[in-house]
Amino acid sequence: MDLKERVKMLPLTSGVYLMKDKDGKVIYVGKAVSIRKRVQSYFRKRPTMSKTDLLVENIDHIDHIETASEAEALILEASLIKKYDPKYNVELRDDKSYPLIQITNEEFPRISVERPHERNPDYIYYGPYVNPGLIREALALLRKIFHFRTCEPFPAKECLDYHIGLCEAPCIQKISKPEYAKNIRNVRLILEGRKDDLYKKLRADMEAHAKAKRFEQAAKLRDQLQAIGALYSGTKDINYYKEAEQLQRALDLPRLPIRLETFDISNIMGNQSVGSMVSFLNGKPDKANYRRFKIKEVEGIDDFRMIAEVVRRRYRRLKNEGKMFPDLIVIDGGKGQLSAACQELVKLGVQIPIVSLAKKEEEIFLPHKRNPVKLSLDSLGLKLLQRTRDEAHRFAVKYHRHLRSKNVFHKDN
Repeated sequence: MDLKERVKMLPLTSGVYLMKDKDGKVIYVGKAVSIRKRVQSYFRKRPTMSKTDLLVENIDHIDHIETASEAEALILEASLIKKYDPKYNVELRDDKSYPLIQITNEEFPRISVERPHERNPDYIYYGPYVNPGLIREALALLRKIFHFRTCEPFPAKECLDYHIGLCEAPCIQKISKPEYAKNIRNVRLILEGRKDDLYKKLRADMEAHAKAKRFEQAAKLRDQLQAIGALYSGTKDINYYKEAEQLQRALDLPRLPIRLETFDISNIMGNQSVGSMVSFLNGKPDKANYRRFKIKEVEGIDDFRMIAEVVRRRYRRLKNEGKMFPDLIVIDGGKGQLSAACQELVKLGVQIPIVSLAKKEEEIFLPHKRNPVKLSLDSLGLKLLQRTRDEAHRFAVKYHRHLRSKNVFHKDN
């Protein structure tokens, strides 16, 4: 299937698209109300050569992430551009006609959309942005998750925003300066594309509150984690927490499995062996964090060593880059595959909860336990593991077929 045909399979929903070259490098990130229609517009014929034509010539494949609204797509687009620094994303000019997000340096900072004549060196700015209405909508979305003040000047008493749950009323000391600063920190992490850092900090805060038996504060942070997961995955599926809580209890996990990474191997008679890793966030595929691996160190058929290789390569890289580990690793296979993966984690000196799921009996194997855990077939926790396992298998087979087709093409030519 050529690229234009694959574009026809993109969704008509809002979201972000990531255009990649033959080496898998992101060369352009864009957002759209309709992903398919926007991407199709790149392939229209033009009377003269343009920058768009040069971009299209270098596209090998296109990934996408669906969102619940265009405002969410705007936030995600900005964070991905900062993350990947794509070659063909032209930065907006520092033009005063474009609005900026401004964060003041007051005791309780104010966040607003402004067109300042001159930037205050003590303030923090993000942007510029082309669409002022859309960035205001995006900020309103963030404000529902992390409450902050927008009022100017600082009022003497609480306003309506406090009563409708958009502000914590620092004006009447309803929130401390350190707690308010955390809300501003979290908004900045999103605007700077530091999603992994945000999850790490929220999760650490949540666990600290839970350990101190401050369950109301822990629950609030849990809801924030859920809302951020929905923002990035385009889902509002609150049932995920029922699945995750059930899985945490059944497997005695140290924390709620918000992010899962699942591995699978695909090969035919040891030829063109590949590994896949899919990432699930809040129970939904987080395709921007999928990874695929050509098996480099193993010849022939040896699933144990292949699993060991991809697990080693994945978490060695995360460790070296200081990135956040998942809450749970899932291996497609039985005790042998699990043991091989565990040995690699030990060698790397990292501690991540890990299980394997054997397809035949849907048994869940845990490290250092002889007998598997068997959940009922209608268990929400089991269904969550099955979704990730099946997606990892689909992704691995897709990559394997891609390599095989390229190999056949080269032989014929």
